[in-house]
Amino acid sequence: MNYVSAENLTKSYGLKVLFQDITFHVNEGDKIAIVAKNGSGKSTLLKILMGKEIADSGNVVINKDIQVVLFDQEIDFEGNLNVEEFMMTLDSPPILAVKNYHHALHTENPDDMEKALAEMEIHKAWDLENEMRQILSQLKITDLEAKMKTLSGGQIKRVALAKLLLETRAEHRHTLLIMDEPTNHLDVDMVEWLENYLSKAMVTLLLVTHDRYFLDAVCDTIWEMEDRNLYVHNGSYATYLENKMIREDNLNSTIDKANNLYRKELEWMRRQPKARTTKSKSRIDSFYETEKVAKTDTRKQNLELDFEMKRLGKKILELKNINKSFGEKLLIKDFSYQFQRGEKVGIIGKNGAGKSTLLNIIQGFEPYDKGEIETGETIKFGYFSQKGLQYKEDERVIDFIKEIGENFPLANGRTISASQFLRLFLFDDQTQYSPISKLSGGEKRRLHLMYVLYQNPNFLIFDEPTNDLDLPTLTVLENFLLNFQGSLIIVSHDRYFMDRIVDHILAFEGDGIIKDFVGNFSEYREKKSQESGKNQPEVRQESIKNEIPSASVSTEKPVANKRKLSFKEQRELEMIDKELPVLEKERNEILEKLNNETDYGKISVYSAELERISGKMEEMEMRWLELQD
Repeated sequence: MNYVSAENLTKSYGLKVLFQDITFHVNEGDKIAIVAKNGSGKSTLLKILMGKEIADSGNVVINKDIQVVLFDQEIDFEGNLNVEEFMMTLDSPPILAVKNYHHALHTENPDDMEKALAEMEIHKAWDLENEMRQILSQLKITDLEAKMKTLSGGQIKRVALAKLLLETRAEHRHTLLIMDEPTNHLDVDMVEWLENYLSKAMVTLLLVTHDRYFLDAVCDTIWEMEDRNLYVHNGSYATYLENKMIREDNLNSTIDKANNLYRKELEWMRRQPKARTTKSKSRIDSFYETEKVAKTDTRKQNLELDFEMKRLGKKILELKNINKSFGEKLLIKDFSYQFQRGEKVGIIGKNGAGKSTLLNIIQGFEPYDKGEIETGETIKFGYFSQKGLQYKEDERVIDFIKEIGENFPLANGRTISASQFLRLFLFDDQTQYSPISKLSGGEKRRLHLMYVLYQNPNFLIFDEPTNDLDLPTLTVLENFLLNFQGSLIIVSHDRYFMDRIVDHILAFEGDGIIKDFVGNFSEYREKKSQESGKNQPEVRQESIKNEIPSASVSTEKPVANKRKLSFKEQRELEMIDKELPVLEKERNEILEKLNNETDYGKISVYSAELERISGKMEEMEMRWLELQD
């Protein structure tokens, strides 16, 4: 079944053409990831499909029988609603059936109850509330009475994500689910749960994400938006990179041939005959076409800066028995660590565990309760925080960078200009002279990153640097950090990024305990899985850091061996298989009684029993899936 067809779609903002004459189709069951540099038009394309933007030209046809649902970066909500009320604002038949059922429970009108029960059955809405609570619980939202206005930005986004997943589940007609960076503000456990949920769900998906493990696990097709075009790649992220390299090699070969022809034709053009015959006019037209190809700029700036970093002394940074609490909550307990020159440390842990607090303590932004910190005299911190960029409203990109200095120092006394440094981070000349206020959210994040690096620090501290960064920028950043000779601390939920960069993990494990682990992120997760004896989601067995050339990144994941069930788990699985049919029978008997009952008191009793049995069935079904997996 075809969901969406677009023919010759073009969209511009002023002089900037985002995409031109692109054609694509979305069919039922497709799971598509969109990859592009920030500012290339990813979000604009999604808004066109939602009807929130209009293309300059071309046609978009959306099947009248499907529903298009968007998970956006900007969340609209009424602040005085609590979480449960916000979730129930969905305008779908199953949700309305649940609302009518609750209303009927508080009235004494048998006709209302009879109608509500019929709606619940028609829309299969009995398990919807339990599913809502389970989804919220997986996303670490447990207080359903909390007002939306009291939640943090990350919590609001997680509630909105839960609402979207419930809406997709609640609608029984065909749905196209559009998601713009759904993994931002989720910790690793949440990301892996969502990854598992979407990979198994029978859903048609259009996704923008920078999380390459998530992309590989969920999607089977990649749309690449580059140079105003859209290229379709079937397969993994590694396949996309291979296809992209082949395309660029072919283009470069075409350009080389065009250059040779261009030089020959240029001599002829300089001797342009005054008498323009039809033949000469045709040759002139061909010359301009050849010139256009010959002058195509395919140079890809690789970030290989041999820069002159300020020398690190023998003493880098040492923490001795650091303790920190907020009220009764203990975040850091007797933590000691000595950072080494060139060490790349990843800090992981659940949201609110104290990761950002530790970064602030290290830099002297926040006091600690007790302990001691010794910082080397030569240390120059470069801090990329989650707070975002501070700038004047009308300030241009190039002027903002030049406030630090006109040039960036390289080794052997060489320098590059601020403009050249900006180009290395994918800011073209036109963007450099644009006001910062006109940049997209991702471009502002990229500029913030550049601003930190341009100050030439020798100790980098990155707090969630990958949020809202596009994949091309992430590749540039990864290549920079792999060659960085100073010390590095990264807090990130991006598993691929951490696996490629870090060689050491500091893990916040709760109750103030920070565990020191030598290895990358996936190796730490595997170790924890073995220690706990639980069957964790698939882990990446090998560090990819030393296996990935900058031009081609392999994301093939080893197949995890399926752990055999213990005797106790096998018995539990057998008991579930026996008990579920019994509960199903009881549920059907109660439904039959409800359909034939007119006494309001008995209806209330039966309804309560039905909710209890449905909840128990839901728990057993989820446990059955866990054991099967």
